[in-house]
Amino acid sequence: MRTAAPEASPASPDAAEEMTAFTVLAAVSLSHLLNDTVQSLLPAIYPLLKDAFHLSFGQIGLMTLALMLTASVLQPVVGHYTDLTPTPNALLVGMGLSFVGLMLLAAAHSYWMLLSAASFVGLGSSIFHPESSRIARMASGGRHGLAQSLFQVGGNLGSSLGPLVAAFVVAPFGQRSIAWCSVIALAGMVVVRHLGHWYRAQRARPVFAASHRAQTRPLPVSRAQVGWSLAVLAALIFSKYFYMASLTSYYTFYLITRFGVTVRAAQVHLFIFMASVAAGTLLGGPIGDRIGRKRVIWGSILGVLPFTLALPYVTLVWTTVLTVVIGLTLASAFSAIVVYAQELVPGRVGLISGVFFGFAFGMGGLGAAALGALADKVGIEAVYRICAFLPAIGLLTAFLPDVDSPAARRRRQALAEPA
Repeated sequence: MRTAAPEASPASPDAAEEMTAFTVLAAVSLSHLLNDTVQSLLPAIYPLLKDAFHLSFGQIGLMTLALMLTASVLQPVVGHYTDLTPTPNALLVGMGLSFVGLMLLAAAHSYWMLLSAASFVGLGSSIFHPESSRIARMASGGRHGLAQSLFQVGGNLGSSLGPLVAAFVVAPFGQRSIAWCSVIALAGMVVVRHLGHWYRAQRARPVFAASHRAQTRPLPVSRAQVGWSLAVLAALIFSKYFYMASLTSYYTFYLITRFGVTVRAAQVHLFIFMASVAAGTLLGGPIGDRIGRKRVIWGSILGVLPFTLALPYVTLVWTTVLTVVIGLTLASAFSAIVVYAQELVPGRVGLISGVFFGFAFGMGGLGAAALGALADKVGIEAVYRICAFLPAIGLLTAFLPDVDSPAARRRRQALAEPA
């Protein structure tokens, strides 16, 4: 009996795998934190670059467009390729490109160099996200919403740390100090190298092949419903990220213009907002696992509308409070949207992750460019009054099928069971 124990005890491998999964989820979340710290550093130093290079709001918007488009266009291509040929080294390549972008940013002496630096950082993110999202799902143990939230919260925490790095490292010491921030990308390269080793080991195990076959199940709804649902999700991403662009790219300028705060104080307020986004992201996935992702999408997109409508008309204190509520509420949608889409198109984790991360970045970039041009014409305060209505697009959630209801989950389980 003693010699048979290791083979006859299925609980042991499962328990060990569960422990390993949480270690991997922590590592992939950390790597996401480091990646997005680098990515969020650029918008946080816009006031410094605006003064140093005499930039207009339109030029700042084009920088964000360069960052977000390069971070978006390649993601579906990378995701589709890695669905067919998983590529653990993609994470290392992505972090390396972000490192190059930081070094270019530190050395830039023209606007075109700034655009090139932004593009390298964006390219790094476009390669990093699809495979890292796949690793998070592989390590989920079936709790896909929780895994996606843990993965996403690392990115959101990184986005909130970018303004702090800008405020306490770059602002006091100037543009050249951005080179010091390359340590962040180097640390990320170390982390993703270890993740690559784990990924290779998992692919060699029989349990990986079994779980991969289980994901290639029939579509939960008709192809027409899948197409329509993906279009609705795209509209919701547009609403969320256009509005988020008004805060991530121009919140510091809004606070400086409307309330006369200092640049450092504005960056601290931006950190508070981004921290609330991180907290909202962490909550969205587990809540979606429990009550259904469609309900989370409803509450997140449409539920934020009263607060966005009030924001342009309140005092500084209430501005801080409302942006925290907006960050908490709006951020909970993305994990739910991504996992909902992955359930709509089973077996295409990389493609779906690439499409939605890429589309989100693209909408953020287009939003920043469009809102920057609009701010040059009508003023930054008017931009917030106009953007306040964007969450009303959340009404489209009514057209999404209930693919994650208890009955739908039971149907998917029945389809996944071997005959």
